[in-house]
Amino acid sequence: MTVRWPEFYIVGAPKAGTTSLYAYLARHPAAFLPEQKEVWHFGSDLDVRDRRRRSPADFLALYRDAPPDALRGSAYVWYLYSTRAATEIAAVRPDAHILIALREPVAALHALHSEFVYDGNEDIADFAEALAAEPDRLAGRRIPAEAHFPAGLCYRRTVRYAEQVERYIGRFGRDRVRVVLFDDLVSDPSRVAADIVDFLGLEARPEIEFPHANPNKRARSAWLRRFLAAPPPGLRRAVRAAVPGQLRRSAYRRAVALNAATPERAALPSTLRDALRAELAPEVTRLEGVLGRSLAAWRDSR
Repeated sequence: MTVRWPEFYIVGAPKAGTTSLYAYLARHPAAFLPEQKEVWHFGSDLDVRDRRRRSPADFLALYRDAPPDALRGSAYVWYLYSTRAATEIAAVRPDAHILIALREPVAALHALHSEFVYDGNEDIADFAEALAAEPDRLAGRRIPAEAHFPAGLCYRRTVRYAEQVERYIGRFGRDRVRVVLFDDLVSDPSRVAADIVDFLGLEARPEIEFPHANPNKRARSAWLRRFLAAPPPGLRRAVRAAVPGQLRRSAYRRAVALNAATPERAALPSTLRDALRAELAPEVTRLEGVLGRSLAAWRDSR
């Protein structure tokens, strides 16, 4: 039996609600998404050191058990950042529907830094200091030994939303690209849900609640986080040989969850927030032109 490529793709951006989009659509009875959200196949330009890039066969194998009439989806948060993913998706599925989630850039960067500190990609705990380190990181310096996505440490590049969205519109056309703003996801999730299912041609299911997913996290034990991310090679080989894959993944997810605390993220100092908003205002203005929508609240310094 030939397994077809997914009909829709949740492509990013990070810390903008993609996990909520994935969780909502995974619950819809007429849609099918793999159990694992972050499955990397497209985006051959990405350097992701803690994740294996799936071959076409391995990627399509994730859909072997999908009902024949289900709308199939895929999600990977760095496809929006990638300069190649849109072209590569279009090569196999030129009629794909693309879902993009965006968040006010300063809040998105603050949340991304917090996530990177939690998962070991970042070793500078102070957000302002991490931003100041970007020139060094662009030159390949001050990259943490445990970093799994070094490109993400050049934070400002991750919120060049206008050019990222334009890549997908250029490949798929405006009618096949839907942009969801994090602000709307928080303030009116029912309307966002209705818009998404209409965009994908699915039946409205008001009984399915839009979940708040992927909250701010902090590792209870930095040692355990490092051990889970990079266990000794001998132990890794022994566990792989003795424990079935599904059981390994389940145990890993449980251990990570038990090691995670979910404190409120510390407020961003207003002086840093205002300076960043002023710096990124031209990007916001350009995005307004791409979306045809006012984003004045993203420039508000209050």
